[in-house]
Amino acid sequence: MPNIKFKSALLKTGKYLGITFAVILGLLFLTPIVFEDQIKDQIKKTANEKLSAELNYSDVSVSFFRHFPSLTLTLNDLSLNGSAPYKSEKFITAKEVSFGINVASLIFSKSVKIDQIYLSDSFINVKVNKNGEANYNIYKSKSEVEKPKDSTEAALKLERIEIINSKIIYDDQSTKVHFDALGFNYLGKGDLNKSVFDLYSKAKIEKLNIIYEDEPYLMNKKVDADLITKANFNSLSFFFEQNNLKINQLVVDFKGNFNILKDGYKMDLVIKSDNSDLYDVFTAFPPKYITWLSKTELKGNTNLLLTLKGDYIASQKIAPDLNLHVKVEDGFVNYNKSAIPVSNLNLEIDTKMPSLNSDLLTVDGKNVSLNIDKDYLKSNFYIEGLNVPNINADFKAKLDLQKLNAALGIPGLQLKGTLVGDLKAKGKFDHKNRLFPVTKGSIDLKNGYIKTKYYPNAITNINIKSHIEDQKGTFEDLKINLKPAQFTFEGKPVFVEADLSNFDDLNYDVKAKGELDVNKIYKVFSQKGLDLDGFIKADLALKGKQSDAEKGNYSKLNNKGTLELRNIGVASEYLPKKFIIKEGIFKINQDKMSFNNFLAAYGESDFKMNGYLKNVFNYATTKTGILRGSFSVSARYINVDEFMSKTEPNTSVTQNKTETKDAPAETKQTGVIIIPANLDLQLMTSAQKVNFDKMILQNASGNLKMNKGKLTMQNTGFNLIGCNVAMNANYQAVTPQKANFDYNIKASDFDIKRAYNEVDIFRKMASAAEKAQGIVSLDYQLKGRLNSNMEPVYPSLVGGGTLSVKNVKVRGLKMFSAVSKQTSSEAIKNPDVSKVDIKTSIKNNIMTIERFKFKFAGFRPRIEGTTSLDGKLNLKMRLGLPPLGIFGIPMTVTGTQDNPKIKVGRKTEDLEETKDTE
Repeated sequence: MPNIKFKSALLKTGKYLGITFAVILGLLFLTPIVFEDQIKDQIKKTANEKLSAELNYSDVSVSFFRHFPSLTLTLNDLSLNGSAPYKSEKFITAKEVSFGINVASLIFSKSVKIDQIYLSDSFINVKVNKNGEANYNIYKSKSEVEKPKDSTEAALKLERIEIINSKIIYDDQSTKVHFDALGFNYLGKGDLNKSVFDLYSKAKIEKLNIIYEDEPYLMNKKVDADLITKANFNSLSFFFEQNNLKINQLVVDFKGNFNILKDGYKMDLVIKSDNSDLYDVFTAFPPKYITWLSKTELKGNTNLLLTLKGDYIASQKIAPDLNLHVKVEDGFVNYNKSAIPVSNLNLEIDTKMPSLNSDLLTVDGKNVSLNIDKDYLKSNFYIEGLNVPNINADFKAKLDLQKLNAALGIPGLQLKGTLVGDLKAKGKFDHKNRLFPVTKGSIDLKNGYIKTKYYPNAITNINIKSHIEDQKGTFEDLKINLKPAQFTFEGKPVFVEADLSNFDDLNYDVKAKGELDVNKIYKVFSQKGLDLDGFIKADLALKGKQSDAEKGNYSKLNNKGTLELRNIGVASEYLPKKFIIKEGIFKINQDKMSFNNFLAAYGESDFKMNGYLKNVFNYATTKTGILRGSFSVSARYINVDEFMSKTEPNTSVTQNKTETKDAPAETKQTGVIIIPANLDLQLMTSAQKVNFDKMILQNASGNLKMNKGKLTMQNTGFNLIGCNVAMNANYQAVTPQKANFDYNIKASDFDIKRAYNEVDIFRKMASAAEKAQGIVSLDYQLKGRLNSNMEPVYPSLVGGGTLSVKNVKVRGLKMFSAVSKQTSSEAIKNPDVSKVDIKTSIKNNIMTIERFKFKFAGFRPRIEGTTSLDGKLNLKMRLGLPPLGIFGIPMTVTGTQDNPKIKVGRKTEDLEETKDTE
């Protein structure tokens, strides 16, 4: 009996459990169906109330089984656009976004309370433009959100916020900060329904990249964070109350607050790492150091403190204060088990930059020291300001470079030699006011050797003995002695001796002898972005004073020797291409440098030069020296367009930086030709062919002078479209994007049809010549300004002259066709003009045409008025009728050259002038 009762009770219990399970399972299926419409409507209503941005998704579902046991509403393929000015661009995209709903509130109070959010495979793309306008301001402010009329408002008290396998890109062009968080996983909670709420969260990032001004600071770093953050969404403020970060193996404490302003940021951030091991610090360095770190034993106690406090408003040029403190004690470095490691490594450096202003920068190196066996390095320094620094430095060293190199394991570099240094400097370096720190010391290198991975052979036998002294703290008192300096490269020795003093009036005694293959020695120190080539052979002895060279006291100079150059590339900030000296021997005698049959090239252009330069040493050693000279230059071909300067945007973005598909293409901006201000040169030129701004000039010749940044062309002649042209002109760049010019030009008997077809500027300024045929002459003076593409700015043009027309046939000109239609006379439609002088003047974008007459087929037209350089017409015309033109029809021509409007009468309206704003 007991067994029967037990079995009966067991069956009943199983029955009730089965029914209960079936009911629960049924509720799990039925509850989403019953409340699905209510949930969807409430979520949509909440989104409309809270968000000002466009929200889209492909599908929506309600289920207990997505994130069991939570009831979740899931939006698939979600996309949320950003705020202005990024309303048409995606801010957040996600494969799946789920909202966990409180079931009790749904059943009993019929309100939708969201207490969980899940994001899977999402992409959060934050953008801020140069003006500080961001795409994340999608949350409506309190004033924009109306109070709900019922109690069914969706609440946002979140017991769980989970982001799974997502990516965050933050690109702020106003602060030049960019970071990528790849493989981002986040778990947290917070009451978003409050104006101020706390977020308790844990975050893991598989790869973190931080880039500032296109320079990588952290790349591919793994981050593990435990965070407590207070957020205020009404004011967009964040308070970092407890944030323990682990970047690879470096533990960092991060505290402070960060406020997002309308046009920038307000911040008070403190990043600190106390008593960290030096090895752990290096694990947070860029990836290229990791290989070195795996073979290196590192020890030492390290303290780091970074603070950033203040407003950052790019449009008002307001920036926060930056402070950085780094301290390393009892450091030890041993690469690849070197026999003699670096020991007693100590450094303590404080860096301060108020308002991120480099002029206010201070760097205080209180103690920088190390030992390698019995060798040592000891230094302390204080630098105040960057452009005009105030320096207080003390440097002492005795180092075996081979031991140092082995202990540090500098990749791809081999060093040898004994370096001994003892140098003190105190004072201001101010080039403008000719101030130099009070300095005394020497740096000597014996039996030096350097070999890099870029070139198979080393520079050997490096011996440098130098002494520098300045007792008064002025350029006048500065003395530098270099005796001797020598090295051997590719079996060829180079010797240099120099004794320099009084840098206000440089007193020099320099001897140089040797051969140098620039291409090969450049490869030893290969640097990306540079390109050097060529061969130099020198045998020089230079002695004298700068003032004697300036005053022409050549008898007091003793400069002589030769300098042979082959295939030397000369780069300049003023030119986009390299000027290549193919071959040439300079002969130096006193202050004159002569050269014969000097061959050079620039892009497609070739040059053969003969002549001389003067004041070369003064020009080369000072910023005020003026290079004087006279040349005769001949060329087979010159492409002037290649000399135009070019301003290119900074595209040196690291490869790890994520690019968006919609990013605009970088464009190149050309610039005007810049004549350096420290040249006083005269050139007698001749060229068989010159290409300039889509014009081909044949047999060009003339005298060119360059002085104080101005180019003057005198008696310049060339052949253009079969016509001999004579021109005098002046040209001077004002900025790299703007230049002034004036010229007068005479061109006799040129084919107007050919000029229209082949000369771009003629086509723009004389568009009415499109249908004309015949011979014309031009005598014109014009001045104005060129833009960055070397094109004339029409409102700036001022001038005038005469266009002489001879035997010209006008066919299909719309103005005469309209007159023909107005007067019902076919003879006027295509007039033939035998001879007429048309005088015009140009100012404020308006060409004024003086009254002129001509006759054809018995008619005697008279025309005067104005046209704008962009094609608008305001002409008065009297059509004198046959036989003698005594009687005539007054007409006005308005509209444009493409669409002229003809009316009978005399009344017109003046064209609006466009004055040059600059």
